[in-house]
Amino acid sequence: MRTPTHDSDFSRTVDQLADNPNPYEPEVGSLPQNDLTAADLDNVNKTGTTTIGITTEDGVVIATDMRASLGGRFVSNKNVQKVEQIHPTGALTLVGSVGGAQSFIATLRAEVNLYESRRGEDMSIEALANLAGNFARGGPFFAIHPILGGVDDEGSHVFSIDPAGGVMEDDYTVTGSGMQLAYGHLEQAYEDDLTNDEATTVAARAIKSAAERDTGSGNGVFLCEITDEGVDIHGHHDFDEVV
Repeated sequence: MRTPTHDSDFSRTVDQLADNPNPYEPEVGSLPQNDLTAADLDNVNKTGTTTIGITTEDGVVIATDMRASLGGRFVSNKNVQKVEQIHPTGALTLVGSVGGAQSFIATLRAEVNLYESRRGEDMSIEALANLAGNFARGGPFFAIHPILGGVDDEGSHVFSIDPAGGVMEDDYTVTGSGMQLAYGHLEQAYEDDLTNDEATTVAARAIKSAAERDTGSGNGVFLCEITDEGVDIHGHHDFDEVV
């Protein structure tokens, strides 16, 4: 005998849920997974990249190049902004797959805003770094290795976050395909009493050095200056403007 709900939207929904042991998934706060494999990376836009973070007396300076490539062989974009503000006094670089990095930044920015609205105060940079590490380890953000820089009540901070979720703080750090070339310049030029203006010049020269030999880096530099008053990001296609 036909029931009032026979072949209704309700009955079809019940049939669909019958094959799902837990219709309430995904859990709140869980991250979606992806099916990308290493073989898929040849068709993924990557930033290639050299990114630098330096702590200073005034705050933090972050520098990145502007190039994105496809499969490491073809320059797909010459004007990529690889550093984004995600916190009132903090910023994160894009390193690795462009899609993964953009999704990572959007997720962290949402978490920071949610924290502020719930607690009425800014998240500390160390807490943000730990959250970023947890997301990098457990989320779908394929092949990323960003730098987080920021200023809070405890001072200036620069963290590198590896693809496995490792979080390491240092006075300065470099990630990306041009890191060895950039480190060579930073090891000689870094001093622990640099101002933001001085660190901007040091970082831009390190990016320029990497761009000379690393095919994944080039086309200019984006500079991000962070103080306790906020974040300022500006790009330069001509290195001579800043070195």
